[in-house]
Amino acid sequence: MKNYIFGYARVSTESQVLDRQIDMLSKYGVDHIYCEKMTGTKRHRPELEKMLDRLTAGDTVVIESLSRLGRSTKDLIELMELFNEKQVNLVSLKEIIDTTTAAGKLLFTLISAISQFERDCIVDRTKEGLAAARARGRTGGRPPIDAGLIEKAKRLYDSKEYTIAEIEELTGVKRATLYRRLKM
Repeated sequence: MKNYIFGYARVSTESQVLDRQIDMLSKYGVDHIYCEKMTGTKRHRPELEKMLDRLTAGDTVVIESLSRLGRSTKDLIELMELFNEKQVNLVSLKEIIDTTTAAGKLLFTLISAISQFERDCIVDRTKEGLAAARARGRTGGRPPIDAGLIEKAKRLYDSKEYTIAEIEELTGVKRATLYRRLKM
């Protein structure tokens, strides 16, 4: 089965041109280029998603630079982890990263290890923060709603003299809460 080399090029606005990136990717020798004209901050990038769906083990993704691929460091790391899971190589021409080489694999491994370390630290800090809050008598979640206000909201609703918006304003009980309590 043939391994493919896919290129991905992206610019942030319709007025920008992809020519420079396309030229670099073509010179590298990619089999197919996926092009996108949209900001990298968008989670849904159709051409990137098409490329990701098409990737199989042994394929290579070539980009002009890491900034063209990921929306943020976190997004880049997630994409790199996906490539690792799918056994797909990544080549970034600007940063000279090539996971088909020993040095590229090392860099990829270091970035993955650092990202895992950061995720683990976040989990630890969250647990410590929750434990500290509990030790001070605080629990997570929304504060309980006064039962008297719920009953007042139900009475106002049953009277059919007030709109839901008026009941919310008079009692502070939100629409969803009122409907949920009416079903009980």
